[in-house]
Amino acid sequence: QGCDPFAQTQRSKLQHRRARINQQINKEMRMRAGAENLFRATSNHKVKETVALELSYVNSNLQLLKEELEELNSSMDVYQNDSESISVPMIPLGLKETKELDLLAPLKDFISEHYGEQSVLFEKEIKEFMELRQAMRTPSRNEAGLELLMEYYNQLYFLDSRFFPPTKTLGVFFHWYDSLTGVPSHQRALAFEKGSVLFNLGALHTQIGARQDRASLPGLNQAIDAFQKAAGAFNYLKENFSNAPSLDMSSASLNMLVRLMVAQVQECVFEKMTLLRGQNDFLARLQLAQEAARVEDVYSLVHQTMTQPHVKDYVPFSWTTMVHVKSEHFKALSHYFAAIALCDCPAPSDAELLEQEKAFLQFHVTMPEGPSLRVLLQDPEERRKLGKAHLKKAIMKHEEAMRIHGLCKILRKMDILQEVLSFAHKRSLSKYSEIDHEEDFFETGDAPDIHPKTHQKPEIKSPNFSQVKVTDLFHKLGPLSVFSAKNKWYPARRVHLRRGENGFGFTLRGDSPVLIAGVIPGGCAAEAGLKEGDYIISVNGKDCKWSKHAEVVQLLKSTGEEGVEIGVITL
Repeated sequence: QGCDPFAQTQRSKLQHRRARINQQINKEMRMRAGAENLFRATSNHKVKETVALELSYVNSNLQLLKEELEELNSSMDVYQNDSESISVPMIPLGLKETKELDLLAPLKDFISEHYGEQSVLFEKEIKEFMELRQAMRTPSRNEAGLELLMEYYNQLYFLDSRFFPPTKTLGVFFHWYDSLTGVPSHQRALAFEKGSVLFNLGALHTQIGARQDRASLPGLNQAIDAFQKAAGAFNYLKENFSNAPSLDMSSASLNMLVRLMVAQVQECVFEKMTLLRGQNDFLARLQLAQEAARVEDVYSLVHQTMTQPHVKDYVPFSWTTMVHVKSEHFKALSHYFAAIALCDCPAPSDAELLEQEKAFLQFHVTMPEGPSLRVLLQDPEERRKLGKAHLKKAIMKHEEAMRIHGLCKILRKMDILQEVLSFAHKRSLSKYSEIDHEEDFFETGDAPDIHPKTHQKPEIKSPNFSQVKVTDLFHKLGPLSVFSAKNKWYPARRVHLRRGENGFGFTLRGDSPVLIAGVIPGGCAAEAGLKEGDYIISVNGKDCKWSKHAEVVQLLKSTGEEGVEIGVITL
């Protein structure tokens, strides 16, 4: 459930193409490393020349592959929804790819060496774990896919406790490809596997968010929820996993991704406002303008983060451009709605004046020049003048957004974005010509910026791992409190006891596994070599690792004259 291996949708084709490019990049990187070593090692001038030529060829190949991959990673349209309505595309992330992993031999070896069990009895559990890993490589884009990733992540907790001692590794490498560049990385540490699964959980949330139909309220709420959960996954990854070998999981990249998700939430909040409000009264329009200014604010921050030294060369150019376009676009919208509030709404009645004055007082970053607020709000001509200044600024910003958009060939192919930008631009132009009078001799002033404010602050929702319950596949090995990779014990001993006058000569306490709490000196338990602190793991061949105190006592009581055989281990 939640796995979608055969769906030959555009998305899975995209994943296959990326995997192919990743493998080619991998091959070229190996060739480059070999050529560089030869270049350093040789002193023969002729060989050096040949190798230098080969290196330049490999480097240009790598550059072409990376460009091809960037174009694939920028193909946001495959993740967008199919509804007829026009909404601005969101930025989703592709999933990290991983190689297949065969754990059968390493886990069987560990079971027989560390646990002293017959490893052949655990083949079914090992295969079940490997099937789960195989399934989570292609999660479906829905709740079931998210649950599948969570289930695997939770199962890794048990795998870690059972098979990864702090001092030695299993000798298995976990291979993952960078989600944006396709560069392969590998580590023996299970933390890299956990972190990569967590990254994919965040990425899957971004794809689910981008697919929602944001022209409806339920779609918007689902998109907000998905982007908030994506921000939570990336934030959790940033705070709990450090030193990841791949760039997409570096602190700088994750910080950028968290900010990007928060900005996308803020954009959805703005869309929600436009959907909910009748938009016709003065205060609602002021709120919309402030909401748009807030979206511009958060996208500016993302753009700043994307252009920092460690992130700049790594993030696709189309993303950086898209974020820059959005920050200009929403700045234009904030000025447009300010103008609409001033020009399309009637002057306030005496009852409304106080409320409007209060709202307008906190509306601009700096107070507009000219008459006092009260006069401005009551005088239609003054309102038109300030409205015209806001529209002038809006048009400038629309034009800037369209100019930046035109610089990126990948974005130029996105018709929806083009439509949204030109629609907003035309709307501002027609409003401007509607309120522009021929006899206007005043110089249109510079409108002050709008104070950003939101009525719904984005939340960063951390992953709730407890929502997906999993059972330990290797439950048969015994309770984790004792039977874990970090504990060591002497080989299990079988001891034959006969009941004496004082019983068996020991006391028990605890459950799963039951512990020998005390051994009576001179009793038959002491003679048989049982020690305080030994754990009882079997009684007459019956496995007792998970048995409760009362069950073990009952088994011991029910033994006859022939005595009892107890299996014990000493930590």
